Amino acid sequence: MTDCGCDKARQELEEYLRNEICSMDRDVIKEHLATCEDCSGEAHVNQMITQVVRRSCNEDVAPADLRDRVLASLRGDA
Repeated sequence: MTDCGCDKARQELEEYLRNEICSMDRDVIKEHLATCEDCSGEAHVNQMITQVVRRSCNEDVAPADLRDRVLASLRGDA
């Protein structure tokens, strides 16, 4: 395969990481990331940011005291 180059890899990096890219482009970008330290580093940083955001947004329930204050405020009790 031919190396796609840094410009194409960076342009399509988000789609690549989210698995929203056609298989042909995916293979080319994967190959580029395997040989380009700068782009693979950028991909790693993006993956870490995505994991932190996902973990931070994964809270199911607000803390009880916060929930009670919000509900009281909505009812006009506060």
